Amino acid sequence: MQWTQLLNTSMEESFSTADKMMSLVSDDELNWKPETGNNWMTVGQVLKHMTNSCGFCCNGFATGEWGMPEESCDSEQEHTNTLRPAEALPTIDSVTSARELLAQDRQMALDVLKEAGEERLESEMSNAPWEPDNSRNLGLHCLGMVQHLDSHRHQLFYYL
Repeated sequence: MQWTQLLNTSMEESFSTADKMMSLVSDDELNWKPETGNNWMTVGQVLKHMTNSCGFCCNGFATGEWGMPEESCDSEQEHTNTLRPAEALPTIDSVTSARELLAQDRQMALDVLKEAGEERLESEMSNAPWEPDNSRNLGLHCLGMVQHLDSHRHQLFYYL
């Protein structure tokens, strides 16, 4: 199996399942979060984060243009391992908005794969801004971003 086939299949499955799970949330549940423990995102924050947890990052790896999304870090912390606490993260205003943004992120991810092609996915090496000492090929970075989306999809499943 080649990178493009693996990533396209993985992305389609992850985005499709994420969208179906989002459809199970109602707007009046966006402020809910677990009562025990600490540093939990609300449902709305999880949905917002899911909307740029894959395609946005794949695009950053492919183009080198990050412009980190507002929820990832404070401007003075940009490109470091210091993330904002959950209560400081932005939320989404509606499930409909989340699903629309997720569809845009999906399209961005698929466009990156099409533009990059098999050769770049296999051979182009880069580092994540949050892991400057860990060089990987573009294909592995993109696969990691699918796993990132899946991680938050699993978090949403737990919440539901």
